[in-house]
Amino acid sequence: MKNYCLIFLLWMCGMTTSCLRDMKTGQAAYRWDTLPPIPDATGFAGSFAGVSNGALLVAGGSNFPDGGTPWNGGVKTWYDKVFVLESKDSSWKEAGKLPRPLGYGVSVSTEEGLLCIGGSNAEAHYADVFLLKWQNGRLETIPFPSLPVPLANTCGAMAGDKVYVAGGLHAPDSKNAAADFYMLDLSADSLSWQQLPSWPGPARMLGVAGASGASFFLFSGAAFENGARGYLRDAYRYDPGSGWRACASLPAPVVAAPTPAATDANGNLSIFGGDSGADAAVAATLRENHPGFPDTIYTYDPGQDSWAVGGHIPTEKRADAAANPNASLWAPVTTPLVKWNGMYVLPGGEARPGTRTPRVRTAE
Repeated sequence: MKNYCLIFLLWMCGMTTSCLRDMKTGQAAYRWDTLPPIPDATGFAGSFAGVSNGALLVAGGSNFPDGGTPWNGGVKTWYDKVFVLESKDSSWKEAGKLPRPLGYGVSVSTEEGLLCIGGSNAEAHYADVFLLKWQNGRLETIPFPSLPVPLANTCGAMAGDKVYVAGGLHAPDSKNAAADFYMLDLSADSLSWQQLPSWPGPARMLGVAGASGASFFLFSGAAFENGARGYLRDAYRYDPGSGWRACASLPAPVVAAPTPAATDANGNLSIFGGDSGADAAVAATLRENHPGFPDTIYTYDPGQDSWAVGGHIPTEKRADAAANPNASLWAPVTTPLVKWNGMYVLPGGEARPGTRTPRVRTAE
């Protein structure tokens, strides 16, 4: 009877694309390590990050300085510092400054440098777009065409020569997430953003973008309607010739996971961690005792339209994690994912609600 039940369960899993194809739980898929920590004792979330002329750039972001938290009266502060790491064996150094304190925009590494799109600070959300270029030991900031509207807490990725941006919030006091979808064709003679039809699903913020070939993907995110947040696990694919179509839903929400998703040589996309919403209702009560965000890696196969568990981010929560979070290893959220020197880099981010980390995780 047990064998029959097992066979029936496996048959049912094969009948739906939302089932996981594989239930691997090991960490063998990636070799994890760290780079030198970002030179700030608190660390940043929402930074821009990418590659320019072989160097890793991390810029802007926010934190609660001097031990502040949302529940002890701490004031969220945005920054304009740009840091550069020229090789994995070197040290971070301050490269320059952003045009203003800024974070929570989209980061796209291009052949010319790091494209920074939108973002926010304590005063406003912004439509500005600019390129950070590190060359001959100096940082250059090159203006690009602005987005049609201000956007922050958005996501984006480059598929082929096209940069896509999806969702977000238009203003700090927005009560509803945006369903905006924009494209910038970097191969065009004249650069300008085009508004494209939205995906066939809820508006969202803090989604995870992805690219495989010429296709753009939008995964998960948080619905935000009349000030109420919902955790989404739906997924969509956009192809320039045919538009949007729905994909198999994720096994769990991955809100604010490092974005864009990692794309392997076969075109499969992996999402590292993310907020499932499991502890959202009790986060304000848990405070410094929050366990951190999920460490599961979900891998999507576009050809099969199916998800697999691709491993776990190694974490180490020490006994003093509540008072000394930097001594522990976390699965970060609200940070970009950058491909650099054959590694995927997760620079800083949010270790638990209200707490940043300066540690830089790598996977290869």
